[in-house]
Amino acid sequence: MAIWLTENSKIIVQGITGSEGSKHTRRMLKAGAKVVGGTNPRKAGTTVDFDGVGLPVFATVAEAMEGTGADVSVIFVPPAFTKAAVLEAVDAEIPLAVVITEGVPVHDTTEFWAYSISKGAKTRIIGPNCPGIASPGASNAGIIPADITSAGRIGLVSKSGTLTYQLMYELRDIGFSTAVGIGGDPVIGTTHIDALEAFQNDPGTDAIVMIGEIGGDAEERAAAYIEQHVTKPVVAYVAGFTAPEGKTMGHAGAIVSGSAGTAQAKKEALEKVGVRVGKTPSETARLMREVMRSL
Repeated sequence: MAIWLTENSKIIVQGITGSEGSKHTRRMLKAGAKVVGGTNPRKAGTTVDFDGVGLPVFATVAEAMEGTGADVSVIFVPPAFTKAAVLEAVDAEIPLAVVITEGVPVHDTTEFWAYSISKGAKTRIIGPNCPGIASPGASNAGIIPADITSAGRIGLVSKSGTLTYQLMYELRDIGFSTAVGIGGDPVIGTTHIDALEAFQNDPGTDAIVMIGEIGGDAEERAAAYIEQHVTKPVVAYVAGFTAPEGKTMGHAGAIVSGSAGTAQAKKEALEKVGVRVGKTPSETARLMREVMRSL
């Protein structure tokens, strides 16, 4: 089992003919994902060859969905065009839109997120500024390496791309149902809570790893949700224990103001509701091993 992305998911790539879009389309195909086409209004009607696999290019997401039955879009377009790309995906009511692009203006993200809500939230948006989503052995939508872990029964949700990869690699012998990189921008489409709810309801997930970081209150809100709704064991890591106050660290959302948003405050909130929190990624992996052995 997996959440949101399965072996039956049919993926299109918005920006399939660009350098990043074509590179990662080739990589996703190699990973076994069912990529069925892409969009580029200027090249609609053409076919792009990926090592012998010819994928059709459509003008719009709606046309691509009609022509291929796609239910997932991965968006690889420059920041200036990302809002338009997401709005197009929302208008087409594609069930899942994975926004990889980094540097999307927060105002644009706020606009397309609000637009999606106004349209009934029929499209789940993951990102922006995220590595995507991978269900090992089943499918891969985004830039998460496909060969660093195996299929298993751990669910992972993370603000950080590289820490996602590290935890997947360190727990590769146990394996993952799905790993979701939600992105570290101040405004994102899918939150820790969304993933926690999905993993809680997924019969193929036995335990959950949650990776957070300094800034905002997402982890504190996740802790409150875990206390009320999550019965599966959760292990967490919060990046940024040594970050200086008031300085943006890495992600645009990772900024601490006073005691709010500190790694220590997040750690305490999570531990208060029974979540085991590692001091390092490796310790977090060790804690998860202990959890899995006890199940």
